[in-house]
Amino acid sequence: MLTELRIANFAVIDRLALEFSSGFHVLTGETGAGKSILVDAIALLVGGRVSVDQIRADAAEAELEAAFTVPSGSPLVDLLRQAGALGPSDEELIVRRIISRSGRNRNYLNGHLTPLHVIQGLAGTLVDIHGQHDQQSLLSSTAQLEALDAFGDLHGLRSEYATRYRQWQARQRELHEVEQAAAQRAREEEFVRFRFQELEDASLHPGEEEALLAERNRLAHAQRLAELGEGAYQSLYEGESSVLSDLGRVKSRLRELGAIDSATSDWADLCDASIVQLRELAQQVREYLLHLEQDPERLSPVEERLDRIQRLKKKYGGSFDALLSQAEELKNQLSQLESSQSREADLRELVAQDRAELDTLATKLSQGRQQAAGELEKRVMEELATLRMQRTRFHIEVLPESTDMEFTPSGRDRVEYLLSANQGEPSLPLARVASGGELSRVMLAMKSVLTRTDRVPILIFDEVDAGIGGAVAEVVGRRLKKLSEYHQVFCITHLPQIASLADHHFEVKKAVKQGRTVTGVRRLDKKGRREEIARMLGGLTITRAVRETAAEMIGEADRSP
Repeated sequence: MLTELRIANFAVIDRLALEFSSGFHVLTGETGAGKSILVDAIALLVGGRVSVDQIRADAAEAELEAAFTVPSGSPLVDLLRQAGALGPSDEELIVRRIISRSGRNRNYLNGHLTPLHVIQGLAGTLVDIHGQHDQQSLLSSTAQLEALDAFGDLHGLRSEYATRYRQWQARQRELHEVEQAAAQRAREEEFVRFRFQELEDASLHPGEEEALLAERNRLAHAQRLAELGEGAYQSLYEGESSVLSDLGRVKSRLRELGAIDSATSDWADLCDASIVQLRELAQQVREYLLHLEQDPERLSPVEERLDRIQRLKKKYGGSFDALLSQAEELKNQLSQLESSQSREADLRELVAQDRAELDTLATKLSQGRQQAAGELEKRVMEELATLRMQRTRFHIEVLPESTDMEFTPSGRDRVEYLLSANQGEPSLPLARVASGGELSRVMLAMKSVLTRTDRVPILIFDEVDAGIGGAVAEVVGRRLKKLSEYHQVFCITHLPQIASLADHHFEVKKAVKQGRTVTGVRRLDKKGRREEIARMLGGLTITRAVRETAAEMIGEADRSP
């Protein structure tokens, strides 16, 4: 809702401050008084084009400022919060534009300098101005599609479609990335598989290198090892003067010694323990000699195996343990690469499933839109007939967005609202309808039908009364009054039938002050309304009867539901 408007040095307005409420507002005044200047100002505040010609002649800058309350459910809220113009709990939006002769125009939202494109988002979202083509939301194909979906109660189905569409898009992107990497992955897999296979064929196992080195050392010195082992065994056990034989004799003497001198009685036990250990040693030497391999032919394969390990160490890791780690790492890489191939296959299947589901949902949306379009056409035509536009033909085209039936974020359809204002003339898109008044009444008809679903809170009608009068004017006024139950409505009018129905009436008047023309605006009280409507009825001569008629019109409007 627009709550306050301030204007300074704009066209023939010097300074002006107005406050507004909810409901139906009318602005009246003599032709040329400057009523449309107020609409121009609001149009600029929601992103309209500026011109230095709009700056008052004796000023360097024009300043426009408006305060709005923003409905919490409006799609505008997210846009403004993303732009940093609206806080999490803010409900008021203050828009300020400064137009400078130097060309240094500035735009502010809630006191922050703001790019023009953010302010332009207010047009058709916060404010609809009917009478100026570029400010009307329902002239764009996107807005027409949104309105049709809202009218047909299709937002639930469309939300389901949008969720599936985003999922399909994400999976398509992922699949594209996987496909792009396929060639690189193939080359990488070939290289990894070659390296892994080389290590796998080597059949390496922990401790193998140490065992082979020890075996090579034994094989290379087998004869000398046998000689040393045999000599040791003979000295320990089998020789005539072996160590164990000598210890046996030593033990006998120590026992005799201990029997005589008790102080030496444990010496024989110590000797006995030594004999046990040496016998065990002799047994181990004997076992060693029995298993000592003296096979010159075995040395060659051991050397070859060690040489292979050395080459692999040099190629891959630098140590035997590093070779084992490298083999495990390559195995994991192969597993991941195979998993990628599996993921590509899974993605293709998921993308196909998403596309099939999208096709089903898009078909349901198209069918729902076709049905809603027929009903909306009928309802709008009924409204147009009520507004005495019986010859006007309104048609909604729901066509495929493209010939290849591709999907878009909103489905597969392109929606266009078409109008034929006169019998025999071709239907044209709404944006190409020439007459501002004619288009305003078409928009009034559409807004009346869409009133419960239309989310634009502020509606301004500039030329809605052009070329009408009498009973039609009253019908138009009552439609505007009805719209004000769901929207804040402003209307510039020359017709007393419309003005008498207003909740708030403003008079726009031009005067000359200190040799300069100035436009002023004032809110009319009950008496002021009667005088203004009497002027609209009677022209230059306002009789008592005219005043009574004006009072009766206001009273009748107040009594009507």
